[in-house]
Amino acid sequence: MAASDTRSLLLQVRDLTTRLGNAERPVRVVDGVDLEIRRGETFALLGESGCGKSMTALTLMRLLPPTGRVLSGSVRLGDTELLGLPEARMRRVRGGRIGMIFQEPQTSLNPVLTVGEQIAEAVALHARPQGKQGAGGTGEAAAPRMTRRQVRERVVDLLRAVGIPDPERRANEYPHQLSGGMKQRVMIAMALAGGPELVIADEPTTALDVTIQAQVLRLLKALQRETGMAVLLITHDLGVVAETADRLAVMYAGQIVETATVAAFFASPAHPYSRKLMDSLPAPEKRASSLAVIPGRVPPLDRPFMGCRFAERCERAMAECRDQSPGWHRPSSRHLVRCHLWAEGQPETPGIPPRTLPDAVGPVPDDGESVLRLEGLRVHFPIHKGVFGRVAGQVKAVDGVDLELRGGRTLALVGESGCGKTTVGKALLQLLRPTSGAVRYRGRDLVGLSARRMRRYRKDLQIIFQDPFASMNPRMLVGDIVAEGLQAMRLETDRAARRIRAEALLDQVGMPVEAVDRYPHELSGGQRQRVCIARALAVEPKLIVCDEPTSALDVSVQAQIINLLKQLQDEMGLAYLFITHNLSVVSYLAHRVAVMYLGRIVERGTVDEVLDDPRHPYTQALLSAVPLVDRAKDRPVIRLEGDLPSPANPPAGCHFHPRCPVAESECARTYPDGVRLSDTRSVHCIRVG
Repeated sequence: MAASDTRSLLLQVRDLTTRLGNAERPVRVVDGVDLEIRRGETFALLGESGCGKSMTALTLMRLLPPTGRVLSGSVRLGDTELLGLPEARMRRVRGGRIGMIFQEPQTSLNPVLTVGEQIAEAVALHARPQGKQGAGGTGEAAAPRMTRRQVRERVVDLLRAVGIPDPERRANEYPHQLSGGMKQRVMIAMALAGGPELVIADEPTTALDVTIQAQVLRLLKALQRETGMAVLLITHDLGVVAETADRLAVMYAGQIVETATVAAFFASPAHPYSRKLMDSLPAPEKRASSLAVIPGRVPPLDRPFMGCRFAERCERAMAECRDQSPGWHRPSSRHLVRCHLWAEGQPETPGIPPRTLPDAVGPVPDDGESVLRLEGLRVHFPIHKGVFGRVAGQVKAVDGVDLELRGGRTLALVGESGCGKTTVGKALLQLLRPTSGAVRYRGRDLVGLSARRMRRYRKDLQIIFQDPFASMNPRMLVGDIVAEGLQAMRLETDRAARRIRAEALLDQVGMPVEAVDRYPHELSGGQRQRVCIARALAVEPKLIVCDEPTSALDVSVQAQIINLLKQLQDEMGLAYLFITHNLSVVSYLAHRVAVMYLGRIVERGTVDEVLDDPRHPYTQALLSAVPLVDRAKDRPVIRLEGDLPSPANPPAGCHFHPRCPVAESECARTYPDGVRLSDTRSVHCIRVG
């Protein structure tokens, strides 16, 4: 344990080792892990993808794949040893004493069952009538059967408890009828159905908007206070950990390398790996330099390790780091670290020097020639009803957007999912035909051009899609994927020359040349994103639409991609439309920012103007919802409740007024005109003038 705690111990894990594969080539995905979680606390497990975080959770639940096997260790929940339980009793623990929130609700929910039916399954299996089973119970005795009416009432109560409006109606809806935030709330309701003592939350907010993320995290905290349950939070988001966790452990290559209270860790991370993760985070004060990156990748876990597992990627590695496995050292009473640099009796390496950050830089320059202008852009999708498909309405996905993109500069387009950001990007490229408005590229309006005439502009306007794996043909080699544009646009007809060009492009984005002969599934997430960047660069574009290119990436991989984009912009003068909900990335990479809500721009300006002094209530709410790593910073918290209204039926007046904490009666009647605050700054709000 890294710190004393008066709360009683709930979960105790000792020397847990899990193997996948066969005995000839075992993969030790969890190797000698020790953990302690106390009742009512939030314990975070940090680390890059492939470090063993999720596999640790699956081992605790005894949900290993067929090739998985626990080689050694102990997992005690209260007084119960879980690894020795018969499967029949373990089934009552899963969902009863331990609930689990899986990473991706869309793939975890059954699309052919209503959400009420799916929650009812968990209720019928684990819950007791009149709420007799709750946090702190043993949960091992057979629960009395509940009547169908009791199950239904419990389902509605759970949906209400997790903040879903109109729970009686929502219980009868299917997953595809719910927003991403609502689906995640349904997953939380299922995890809570049996009144668990411990909830394992595996990346519960990955790729969610900051506002929905804030709602989910507040919900978990509120439920913790009400029930006294503990939470094991698996994440790579350091901001989420800083704002929600009590203690944490950092995991690398199947091992725990550091454990501490959250306050002690963020005051001074002790392991070189932890410090690299912290230094990889984008921030405005780092704009003058590249982000710190961790070279290489997490080593494969099917090989034996002699020394420190991080030694190959550590810039402070010594000879003993490669020969001897480090023991535990205690930088402070609330902090433990597995690192030779903290060993006593080595005055030449008395520890790791204090972490320093670069000084804050001045305002971001905002010059550059205008490359593209959007003027009054609208994209409306008709709603067809009836046998004859009559048009009964319009989904106003983009409703009068004006934007300007400059050469060598980045315009960030931010807002919640469903506000129309991606639709703007696709309409800009004419992948979607605008309903009205103009898209002027170097003075030429692209709207209405035929496919043949548009073809000449395709090479200048490219896109990097959000999901790199889904945007690549799994049957094509990487080299052919990168060179596909050269062939399609007849820029290079010789196959050998295309291969040479593909190799050069892969080298330019930091990929090994031999990757040309690999398939997409053989690459990591960061490598696949680099391939997509190389493909976009192949035809030498002038403007690239970057649609959430760092969404759900580890902070270390995110830093590599951001550095690459910034380097390419400096070298080639590229203009970026950077679509994202990650405001930390915006603060580091962007020059200008446009904030979008329900198809319209509500605030725009330079990155310093908008992020340092947000004037629209929606922008203020977005920024207040961003989890901060710096726990010393104090800021007001604006709770933005509810989901984005439907663009098929937007509210009258200001579209934001139903959710606005400072709305006035006039806001419901008139959509506000833009108030110009400077040559680069405008805000659509009646309170700004």
